[in-house]
Parts: sequence; C-alpha cells; structure tokens
Amino acid sequence: MIEMENLCKRFGSVQALGGLSLTAQDGRVTGLIGPNGAGKTTAFRIVYGLLTPDRGLARVDGVDVAQDRMSAQRQLGVLPDVRGLYPRLTAREHIRYFGQLHGAQGADLDSDIDRLVIRLGMTDFADRLAKGFSRGQELKVALGRALVHRPRNLILDEPTNGLDVMSSRAVRELIGEMKAEGHCILISSHIMSEVSLLCDDLVIVSEGRTVASGTPDELREAVGAEDLEEVFVRILARASTQAEAAQ
Repeated sequence: MIEMENLCKRFGSVQALGGLSLTAQDGRVTGLIGPNGAGKTTAFRIVYGLLTPDRGLARVDGVDVAQDRMSAQRQLGVLPDVRGLYPRLTAREHIRYFGQLHGAQGADLDSDIDRLVIRLGMTDFADRLAKGFSRGQELKVALGRALVHRPRNLILDEPTNGLDVMSSRAVRELIGEMKAEGHCILISSHIMSEVSLLCDDLVIVSEGRTVASGTPDELREAVGAEDLEEVFVRILARASTQAEAAQ
C-alpha cells in the first residue's frame, strides 16, 4: 500500500503540493490524474525518496519514506516518465545493475532477469546496447528495472507514453497481471481511455491538492457525465471556480 498524507512541497515561490492525500490499496490500480503542473511528479518523487516534503508523510507498506528511505525503496518499483537508460549498457545489464542495487545477486538474480526478458518480450534485444533503442524497447527495459527486485508496490508515470498500439496493449496486460497478483499499482496518465480501462480508483489533483476521488463510476455519477474525459474537465472547472471564489 502507498499512502500520501497532507503532502506539502514548495520550490521558492512555487507551491508544488499544498496538502495532497491519497491511499493506493493492494490489488488495485489507482490513477493519480491532473493537468500539467498539478504536482503529480513531485508527489511521486517524494514517495520514492528523491524529495523530502516540507510537511506531511509518504509511506510504503507502512514505512515512512523520510525516516527509512532504503526500506521503503525495497518495497517499491518505479517507472519514471524519463526512462534514463545508459547507452553503453545492454538491456540485460541495466536490469542486472538495478537488481544488484537492491541487494539481489547470484543464481536467483540470473533467474529473475531471464524471467523478465521473456515476460517483457525482450529476447531479441536483451544483449544489445541501449543506444538506438526504440521508445517501446526503452520502456521494456525500464519496466524490467522496476520489477527485478520483486516489489509489492509500483509507481508507473505515463506507462504507455509514445508507444504504438501493440506495445500499449502489452503494458496494460502486464499491469492487469500484476494487479491480479495483489500488487499495489499507482499510475499517472493523460490518456483518459487508458485510465478508464486500467484504474479501479481515481484521485484528481489540481494545484497540488486533491479535488476529487473515488471509483470511475462514482465520479461519473457525481458529475453527471459518462465520458471520463468530460468528468475530468468538469471537476477541474469546478475546482477552479471554487479556488477563485475563495480568494
């Protein structure tokens, strides 16, 4: 389970997070959605220990990230929006390196790498250097890095960004398999059709705050619209109007 409790973070004069709270449950896919600049990436970076909040808590399986970052990270797999591959390492070497960073080694690590190469469809490029990889190949390597230490919790930032139809479908199928295995999955995506297909729960954020949360059907009923994109637009418009009235 991933928890954010009243997260606040300021960068100079910019208030990136102003009290964001959410709980992502095991065995469910939770979508954190909002416009650009809403604070989603900042929230993710706090959960995986790259940033420290000014106020509030982030927990992974009950572990306070700020108090015990290494223990929290062992339970967390992260797919960042920027994949950041090393061009002189092969796909297999990337996955091995991240496995070793999490303390894996020996025959067990070799077995896990082989399993991921097959599961993610990397057999034909697993031993090629990353320089020149397609977007889909980069994504598969980044997923392999996120999964190699068998985390119970996953953060996936724009998991199908730039992928073709078949690669996007493969990623959705993998997320479905991980959910069925009881993993906690927290995703961010601007593709509403994907959000509708994948997410059991939604948290909509604007200007660093939660403005609505619930299942997709609950939000549809609350807003009175069937199309999830229309639900999203109406909730943001209502939040903007309320913010202006409060000023």
